[in-house]
Amino acid sequence: MKKTLDKKRVTLYAGIGLVFLLLWLFSDLAKNPDSFGQRALNNIWRVSYVVVLNYVLFEFTLARLSWKRIFSSLFLFVAHIMLYSWGLYAWRFIGIQLGVYTALKTFPSAEAGATEQMGFSVMSIFFFGVIRHIYDFIQLKHAAQQLRIEKQEAELNYLKSQTNPHFLFNTLNNIYSLARDKSDLAPESILRLSKILRFMLYEAGGSFVAIEQELKIISDYLALEQLRYDETLRVNFNYDVEDMKQALPPLLLMPLVENAFKHGVSETRNQPFVDIHLSVNKRQLAFIVKNSTEASSEERPVKENIGLSNLRRQLELLYTDYSLSVQPGDYVFTATLKINLASHV
Repeated sequence: MKKTLDKKRVTLYAGIGLVFLLLWLFSDLAKNPDSFGQRALNNIWRVSYVVVLNYVLFEFTLARLSWKRIFSSLFLFVAHIMLYSWGLYAWRFIGIQLGVYTALKTFPSAEAGATEQMGFSVMSIFFFGVIRHIYDFIQLKHAAQQLRIEKQEAELNYLKSQTNPHFLFNTLNNIYSLARDKSDLAPESILRLSKILRFMLYEAGGSFVAIEQELKIISDYLALEQLRYDETLRVNFNYDVEDMKQALPPLLLMPLVENAFKHGVSETRNQPFVDIHLSVNKRQLAFIVKNSTEASSEERPVKENIGLSNLRRQLELLYTDYSLSVQPGDYVFTATLKINLASHV
Protein backbone atom coordinates (compact mmCIF):
# COMPACT_ATOMS: atom_id res chain seq x y z
CA MET A 1 0.00 0.00 0.00
CA LYS A 2 1.43 3.36 -1.01
CA LYS A 3 1.85 5.88 1.73
CA THR A 4 0.39 9.26 0.85
CA LEU A 5 1.29 12.68 2.17
CA ASP A 6 -0.20 13.49 5.54
CA LYS A 7 -0.96 17.21 5.82
CA LYS A 8 -0.50 17.17 9.60
CA ARG A 9 2.90 15.51 9.29
CA VAL A 10 3.95 17.91 6.55
CA THR A 11 2.95 20.80 8.83
CA LEU A 12 4.89 19.20 11.68
CA TYR A 13 8.10 18.99 9.64
CA ALA A 14 7.61 22.53 8.36
CA GLY A 15 7.29 23.69 11.97
CA ILE A 16 10.40 21.78 13.04
CA GLY A 17 12.26 23.25 10.07
CA LEU A 18 11.20 26.74 11.08
CA VAL A 19 12.55 26.24 14.61
CA PHE A 20 15.77 24.74 13.22
CA LEU A 21 16.15 27.77 10.93
CA LEU A 22 15.55 30.22 13.78
CA LEU A 23 18.31 28.59 15.82
CA TRP A 24 20.73 29.04 12.94
CA LEU A 25 19.61 32.64 12.45
CA PHE A 26 20.20 33.46 16.10
CA SER A 27 23.62 31.82 15.90
CA ASP A 28 24.54 33.81 12.77
CA LEU A 29 23.27 37.04 14.28
CA ALA A 30 25.49 36.51 17.33
CA LYS A 31 28.61 35.36 15.48
CA ASN A 32 28.44 37.20 12.16
CA PRO A 33 26.21 40.27 12.43
CA ASP A 34 27.92 41.98 9.46
CA SER A 35 26.92 39.27 6.98
CA PHE A 36 23.68 38.25 8.71
CA GLY A 37 21.43 39.02 5.73
CA GLN A 38 23.38 36.86 3.31
CA ARG A 39 23.74 34.03 5.81
CA ALA A 40 20.02 34.17 6.58
CA LEU A 41 19.16 33.64 2.90
CA ASN A 42 21.72 30.83 2.69
CA ASN A 43 20.23 29.03 5.68
CA ILE A 44 16.68 29.44 4.38
CA TRP A 45 17.84 27.80 1.15
CA ARG A 46 19.60 24.93 2.96
CA VAL A 47 16.86 24.31 5.52
CA SER A 48 14.21 24.09 2.79
CA TYR A 49 16.20 21.19 1.36
CA VAL A 50 16.76 19.26 4.61
CA VAL A 51 13.11 19.68 5.64
CA VAL A 52 11.99 17.74 2.57
CA LEU A 53 14.79 15.19 2.89
CA ASN A 54 14.14 14.59 6.61
CA TYR A 55 10.44 14.17 5.91
CA VAL A 56 11.24 11.49 3.33
CA LEU A 57 13.77 9.83 5.67
CA PHE A 58 11.61 9.61 8.79
CA GLU A 59 8.20 9.09 7.20
CA PHE A 60 9.05 6.79 4.28
CA THR A 61 12.61 5.46 4.18
CA LEU A 62 13.00 4.25 7.78
CA ALA A 63 9.75 2.28 7.48
CA ARG A 64 11.22 0.39 4.50
CA LEU A 65 14.49 -0.61 6.13
CA SER A 66 14.52 -4.31 7.02
CA TRP A 67 17.01 -7.13 7.44
CA LYS A 68 14.83 -9.23 5.15
CA ARG A 69 15.46 -6.70 2.39
CA ILE A 70 19.11 -6.13 3.13
CA PHE A 71 20.15 -5.06 -0.36
CA SER A 72 17.34 -2.57 -0.92
CA SER A 73 17.81 -1.25 2.61
CA LEU A 74 21.54 -0.81 2.03
CA PHE A 75 20.81 1.02 -1.23
CA LEU A 76 18.38 3.37 0.51
CA PHE A 77 20.89 4.04 3.27
CA VAL A 78 23.66 4.91 0.83
CA ALA A 79 21.28 6.97 -1.27
CA HIS A 80 20.36 9.11 1.72
CA ILE A 81 23.99 9.64 2.66
CA MET A 82 24.58 10.89 -0.88
CA LEU A 83 21.54 13.13 -0.75
CA TYR A 84 22.55 14.60 2.60
CA SER A 85 26.12 15.32 1.43
CA TRP A 86 26.46 15.60 -2.33
CA GLY A 87 22.80 16.41 -2.77
CA LEU A 88 22.95 19.35 -0.37
CA TYR A 89 26.20 20.50 -2.01
CA ALA A 90 24.46 20.39 -5.39
CA TRP A 91 21.53 22.29 -3.89
CA ARG A 92 24.02 24.95 -2.75
CA PHE A 93 25.39 25.17 -6.29
CA ILE A 94 21.88 25.56 -7.71
CA GLY A 95 21.20 28.37 -5.22
CA ILE A 96 24.39 30.14 -6.31
CA GLN A 97 23.38 29.88 -9.96
CA LEU A 98 19.92 31.26 -9.19
CA GLY A 99 21.36 34.11 -7.17
CA VAL A 100 19.61 33.17 -3.92
CA TYR A 101 22.71 31.73 -2.25
CA THR A 102 25.92 33.63 -1.54
CA ALA A 103 29.15 31.65 -1.57
CA LEU A 104 30.72 33.02 1.59
CA LYS A 105 33.19 30.16 1.72
CA THR A 106 35.14 28.35 -0.93
CA PHE A 107 36.16 24.72 -0.75
CA PRO A 108 39.40 23.23 -2.07
CA SER A 109 37.44 20.37 -3.60
CA ALA A 110 33.90 19.16 -4.16
CA GLU A 111 34.52 16.37 -1.66
CA ALA A 112 35.35 18.94 1.05
CA GLY A 113 32.20 20.87 0.23
CA ALA A 114 30.05 17.74 0.39
CA THR A 115 31.65 16.77 3.70
CA GLU A 116 30.78 20.13 5.26
CA GLN A 117 27.22 19.93 4.01
CA MET A 118 27.00 16.47 5.57
CA GLY A 119 27.81 18.02 8.95
CA PHE A 120 24.89 20.41 8.55
CA SER A 121 22.66 17.50 7.52
CA VAL A 122 23.66 15.37 10.52
CA MET A 123 22.69 18.17 12.87
CA SER A 124 19.33 18.48 11.13
CA ILE A 125 18.75 14.71 11.35
CA PHE A 126 19.44 14.73 15.07
CA PHE A 127 17.26 17.81 15.65
CA PHE A 128 14.34 16.57 13.54
CA GLY A 129 14.56 13.08 15.03
CA VAL A 130 14.45 14.30 18.64
CA ILE A 131 11.58 16.75 18.10
CA ARG A 132 9.63 14.19 16.05
CA HIS A 133 10.09 11.55 18.76
CA ILE A 134 8.90 13.94 21.49
CA TYR A 135 5.91 14.98 19.40
CA ASP A 136 4.92 11.39 18.59
CA PHE A 137 5.30 10.39 22.24
CA ILE A 138 2.99 13.21 23.33
CA GLN A 139 0.48 12.30 20.64
CA LEU A 140 0.61 8.62 21.60
CA LYS A 141 0.10 9.49 25.26
CA HIS A 142 -2.80 11.73 24.35
CA ALA A 143 -4.33 9.01 22.17
CA ALA A 144 -3.97 6.45 24.96
CA GLN A 145 -5.59 8.85 27.41
CA GLN A 146 -8.42 9.54 24.97
CA LEU A 147 -8.91 5.81 24.45
CA ARG A 148 -9.02 5.29 28.22
CA ILE A 149 -11.62 8.07 28.55
CA GLU A 150 -13.74 6.56 25.77
CA LYS A 151 -13.48 3.14 27.39
CA GLN A 152 -14.58 4.56 30.74
CA GLU A 153 -17.48 6.39 29.10
CA ALA A 154 -18.54 3.18 27.36
CA GLU A 155 -18.38 1.28 30.66
CA LEU A 156 -20.28 4.05 32.43
CA ASN A 157 -22.99 3.97 29.76
CA TYR A 158 -23.17 0.20 30.11
CA LEU A 159 -23.60 0.50 33.89
CA LYS A 160 -26.36 3.06 33.34
CA SER A 161 -28.02 0.75 30.84
CA GLN A 162 -28.07 -1.90 33.56
CA THR A 163 -29.21 0.40 36.34
CA ASN A 164 -32.15 1.98 34.51
CA PRO A 165 -33.86 -1.30 33.50
CA HIS A 166 -33.17 -2.63 37.01
CA PHE A 167 -34.86 0.44 38.45
CA LEU A 168 -37.78 0.11 36.00
CA PHE A 169 -38.15 -3.61 36.72
CA ASN A 170 -38.52 -2.98 40.45
CA THR A 171 -41.06 -0.22 39.83
CA LEU A 172 -43.14 -2.40 37.52
CA ASN A 173 -43.14 -5.11 40.17
CA ASN A 174 -44.66 -2.60 42.57
CA ILE A 175 -47.42 -1.75 40.12
CA TYR A 176 -48.01 -5.42 39.42
CA SER A 177 -48.56 -6.01 43.12
CA LEU A 178 -51.19 -3.27 43.23
CA ALA A 179 -52.88 -4.50 40.06
CA ARG A 180 -52.93 -8.08 41.32
CA ASP A 181 -54.66 -6.94 44.50
CA LYS A 182 -57.06 -4.89 42.35
CA SER A 183 -56.10 -1.81 44.29
CA ASP A 184 -57.69 1.53 43.45
CA LEU A 185 -54.20 2.99 43.72
CA ALA A 186 -52.97 1.22 40.56
CA PRO A 187 -53.94 4.12 38.22
CA GLU A 188 -52.15 6.62 40.43
CA SER A 189 -49.07 4.41 40.52
CA ILE A 190 -49.05 4.25 36.72
CA LEU A 191 -49.27 8.05 36.60
CA ARG A 192 -46.31 8.39 38.92
CA LEU A 193 -44.42 5.82 36.89
CA SER A 194 -45.02 7.88 33.76
CA LYS A 195 -43.35 10.86 35.48
CA ILE A 196 -40.38 8.69 36.35
CA LEU A 197 -40.16 7.37 32.79
CA ARG A 198 -40.34 10.91 31.44
CA PHE A 199 -37.38 11.83 33.62
CA MET A 200 -35.43 8.77 32.49
CA LEU A 201 -36.19 9.47 28.84
CA TYR A 202 -35.55 13.20 28.66
CA GLU A 203 -33.28 14.00 31.61
CA ALA A 204 -31.32 10.91 32.62
CA GLY A 205 -29.69 10.50 29.22
CA GLY A 206 -27.25 13.33 29.86
CA SER A 207 -24.14 13.36 31.98
CA PHE A 208 -25.57 15.60 34.70
CA VAL A 209 -28.81 16.91 36.15
CA ALA A 210 -29.44 19.55 38.78
CA ILE A 211 -29.70 18.22 42.31
CA GLU A 212 -33.26 19.54 42.52
CA GLN A 213 -34.21 17.18 39.66
CA GLU A 214 -32.61 14.24 41.45
CA LEU A 215 -34.56 15.15 44.59
CA LYS A 216 -37.80 15.31 42.62
CA ILE A 217 -37.34 11.87 41.09
CA ILE A 218 -36.53 10.43 44.54
CA SER A 219 -39.70 12.03 45.91
CA ASP A 220 -41.76 10.55 43.06
CA TYR A 221 -40.25 7.15 43.68
CA LEU A 222 -40.96 7.34 47.41
CA ALA A 223 -44.56 8.32 46.71
CA LEU A 224 -44.87 5.38 44.33
CA GLU A 225 -43.46 2.97 46.90
CA GLN A 226 -45.75 4.28 49.63
CA LEU A 227 -48.77 3.30 47.55
CA ARG A 228 -47.85 -0.34 48.13
CA TYR A 229 -47.88 -0.12 51.92
CA ASP A 230 -50.42 0.84 54.50
CA GLU A 231 -49.99 3.61 57.04
CA THR A 232 -47.60 1.52 59.12
CA LEU A 233 -44.74 2.44 56.77
CA ARG A 234 -42.90 5.52 57.95
CA VAL A 235 -40.91 7.45 55.36
CA ASN A 236 -38.80 10.43 56.32
CA PHE A 237 -37.04 12.30 53.54
CA ASN A 238 -35.24 15.56 54.29
CA TYR A 239 -32.39 17.48 52.74
CA ASP A 240 -30.12 20.45 53.28
CA VAL A 241 -28.71 21.67 49.97
CA GLU A 242 -27.03 25.05 49.66
CA ASP A 243 -27.36 25.18 45.85
CA MET A 244 -30.11 23.24 44.12
CA LYS A 245 -28.53 23.88 40.70
CA GLN A 246 -25.38 21.90 41.47
CA ALA A 247 -24.69 19.13 38.98
CA LEU A 248 -25.04 15.46 39.79
CA PRO A 249 -25.04 12.36 37.55
CA PRO A 250 -28.67 11.34 37.02
CA LEU A 251 -30.08 8.55 39.21
CA LEU A 252 -26.78 8.24 41.07
CA LEU A 253 -28.51 8.22 44.47
CA MET A 254 -31.44 6.06 43.44
CA PRO A 255 -29.82 2.61 43.99
CA LEU A 256 -29.54 3.29 47.74
CA VAL A 257 -33.20 4.30 47.89
CA GLU A 258 -34.26 1.24 45.91
CA ASN A 259 -32.16 -0.99 48.10
CA ALA A 260 -33.88 0.34 51.22
CA PHE A 261 -37.27 -0.84 49.96
CA LYS A 262 -36.40 -4.00 48.05
CA HIS A 263 -34.06 -5.52 50.64
CA GLY A 264 -35.33 -3.79 53.75
CA VAL A 265 -38.91 -2.57 53.99
CA SER A 266 -40.34 -5.35 51.82
CA GLU A 267 -38.89 -7.90 54.24
CA THR A 268 -39.97 -6.11 57.43
CA ARG A 269 -43.28 -7.14 59.03
CA ASN A 270 -43.29 -4.85 62.04
CA GLN A 271 -43.01 -1.06 61.88
CA PRO A 272 -41.13 -0.70 58.59
CA PHE A 273 -39.38 2.61 58.05
CA VAL A 274 -37.04 4.45 55.70
CA ASP A 275 -35.07 7.52 56.78
CA ILE A 276 -33.27 9.45 54.05
CA HIS A 277 -31.14 12.53 54.54
CA LEU A 278 -29.19 14.45 51.92
CA SER A 279 -26.85 17.35 52.58
CA VAL A 280 -24.70 19.23 50.10
CA ASN A 281 -22.55 22.01 51.49
CA LYS A 282 -19.35 23.43 50.04
CA ARG A 283 -19.41 20.76 47.31
CA GLN A 284 -19.43 17.98 49.93
CA LEU A 285 -22.34 15.60 49.47
CA ALA A 286 -23.55 13.28 52.22
CA PHE A 287 -26.41 10.87 51.53
CA ILE A 288 -27.56 8.64 54.37
CA VAL A 289 -30.27 6.01 53.97
CA LYS A 290 -31.52 3.97 56.93
CA ASN A 291 -34.16 1.30 56.64
CA SER A 292 -35.71 -1.38 58.81
CA THR A 293 -34.74 -5.01 58.42
CA GLU A 294 -36.15 -8.21 59.80
CA ALA A 295 -32.82 -9.66 60.91
CA SER A 296 -30.15 -8.64 63.39
CA SER A 297 -26.62 -7.74 62.29
CA GLU A 298 -25.36 -11.25 63.08
CA GLU A 299 -28.10 -12.89 61.04
CA ARG A 300 -27.75 -10.56 58.04
CA PRO A 301 -24.43 -10.77 56.15
CA VAL A 302 -23.69 -7.92 53.78
CA LYS A 303 -24.25 -9.05 50.20
CA GLU A 304 -24.26 -6.35 47.55
CA ASN A 305 -26.79 -6.58 44.74
CA ILE A 306 -26.44 -5.32 41.18
CA GLY A 307 -27.59 -1.82 42.19
CA LEU A 308 -24.90 -1.31 44.82
CA SER A 309 -22.20 -2.99 42.70
CA ASN A 310 -23.00 -0.74 39.75
CA LEU A 311 -23.08 2.29 42.03
CA ARG A 312 -19.60 1.53 43.34
CA ARG A 313 -18.21 1.17 39.83
CA GLN A 314 -19.89 4.37 38.65
CA LEU A 315 -18.35 6.22 41.58
CA GLU A 316 -14.93 4.87 40.65
CA LEU A 317 -15.34 6.19 37.11
CA LEU A 318 -16.86 9.54 38.08
CA TYR A 319 -15.06 10.74 41.21
CA THR A 320 -11.67 10.50 42.85
CA ASP A 321 -12.80 11.47 46.36
CA TYR A 322 -15.78 9.49 47.67
CA SER A 323 -16.78 6.80 50.13
CA LEU A 324 -19.65 4.33 50.21
CA SER A 325 -20.28 2.24 53.30
CA VAL A 326 -23.06 -0.17 54.22
CA GLN A 327 -23.55 -1.06 57.86
CA PRO A 328 -25.98 -3.73 58.98
CA GLY A 329 -27.20 -3.20 62.54
CA ASP A 330 -29.78 -4.77 64.79
CA TYR A 331 -32.94 -4.65 62.69
CA VAL A 332 -31.66 -1.57 60.84
CA PHE A 333 -29.50 -1.15 57.76
CA THR A 334 -27.54 2.05 57.05
CA ALA A 335 -25.97 3.09 53.77
CA THR A 336 -23.77 6.19 53.75
CA LEU A 337 -22.50 7.85 50.60
CA LYS A 338 -20.08 10.79 50.73
CA ILE A 339 -18.79 12.55 47.62
CA ASN A 340 -16.55 15.50 47.04
CA LEU A 341 -18.38 16.85 44.00
CA ALA A 342 -15.33 18.90 43.06
CA SER A 343 -13.37 15.67 42.50
CA HIS A 344 -15.25 14.76 39.33
CA VAL A 345 -12.83 13.36 36.75
